[in-house]
Amino acid sequence: MTLIKSISGIRGTIGGSTGDTLNPLDIVKFTTAYATFIRRSGKGNSNKIVVGRDARISGEMVKNVVCGTLMGMGYDVVNIGLATTPTTELAVRMSGADGGIIITASHNPRQWNALKLLNCEGEFLTAADGAEVLDIAEREDFEYADIDHLGKYMEDNTFNERHIDSVLALRLVDTEAIRKARFTVCVDSINSVGGIILPRLLERLGVGYKFLNGEANGDFAHNPEPLEKNLQGIMGELKSGHYDLGIVVDPDVDRLAFICEDGRMFGEEYTLVSIADYVLEDEKQRDGGNRELTTVSNLSSTRALRDVTEKHGGHYTAAAVGEVNVTTKMKEVNAVIGGEGNGGVIYPESHYGRDALVGIALFLTSLAKKGCKVSELRQMFPDYQIAKNRIDLTSDTDVDAILVKVKEIFAQDANAQVNDIDGVKIDFPDCWVHLRKSNTEPIIRVYSEAPTMEQADELGKRLMQVVYDMQK
Repeated sequence: MTLIKSISGIRGTIGGSTGDTLNPLDIVKFTTAYATFIRRSGKGNSNKIVVGRDARISGEMVKNVVCGTLMGMGYDVVNIGLATTPTTELAVRMSGADGGIIITASHNPRQWNALKLLNCEGEFLTAADGAEVLDIAEREDFEYADIDHLGKYMEDNTFNERHIDSVLALRLVDTEAIRKARFTVCVDSINSVGGIILPRLLERLGVGYKFLNGEANGDFAHNPEPLEKNLQGIMGELKSGHYDLGIVVDPDVDRLAFICEDGRMFGEEYTLVSIADYVLEDEKQRDGGNRELTTVSNLSSTRALRDVTEKHGGHYTAAAVGEVNVTTKMKEVNAVIGGEGNGGVIYPESHYGRDALVGIALFLTSLAKKGCKVSELRQMFPDYQIAKNRIDLTSDTDVDAILVKVKEIFAQDANAQVNDIDGVKIDFPDCWVHLRKSNTEPIIRVYSEAPTMEQADELGKRLMQVVYDMQK
């Protein structure tokens, strides 16, 4: 069974039987539940829903089912075609729609697809809203429109360009500085919508480029998650010495990774760190130090963001894992920038969503103004390494009890600070470890960070042994 129903939407592999995989009947059911929720919420009055999709092979089929279902619910559909997740988020706001559905399984392999659900602000549903959608679907508590109230269908292919316009209009994006730097980049857009929108962005920034896997056909040339083990092709291309940097995005272009001019990974965790450093420095100079500058990332992201924030006299706050949790905390503390260690940059001056286009434009501006190589920029930041492990669980394991016990053990350690807003995170003076149960698998995820990978892995495995000892 691959069908995963969560507060953020529904995802699964294509084909198979009802209730077991992502198939037309389940797509209809959850699209209907979402439309019912949007109407009952009463927060929109346009009667429009935006639909965008990445280039997955199944995207055309899923799009047709989604659009027909929304029309059957009485909603007018604005189909923006092949579009990134951030483009779709902005399209909801720009068109004044009541909500939006993004058809993408993000970094999952080609056989997967998913529905990501947006509110009228173009932001992901809250946990409570997502739970209500799931409840409506479970009870099939919905009713379709009669013949006189069916929705209409329209296509609008202008939002890619409008997205780029909005990025170039940001105060901290200096197009002239980027043009003068005469950058040449290599881009891996993994056979999806990045291959459509990023060439146009780079052209308008005056950046020379070569694309790998640029055809948006959904037949991914490698595992689409932008991790080092999947990026040997572009890393090898950079070693030729012909480029200033490499740019990597995932299929829906909300995650962003850079590669140094010598072919080494800049580090996906450091995408947000480097861009935050540029934003904080500018905000500090502009404001004259009259207000506290704040940043936010999730608990499993690198400590380097905290270090950079404090270097600029600001305050860092951690949020629970999940984009909606990060954006909620960002609004609460009025953060100037935030995001996630997976290369997700959230810049409120643009919108509250991870956006690789915003990240690219801000990073290139920072690099142009500093006048350094990407590898030299990386050396300006604290160097940490994150190890990722897992504890496999049995069906009768009481995960919550285990996490409570871990918290109790380390609460007595004078050198440890314990945070339990999302699992248990234990901060030590020079390292940290985070344990949280997975929402999709019977495992506890164990993330740990230290100055070296060996130290990080050792810390993670030490905590894993604590858990194993409890189960004896």
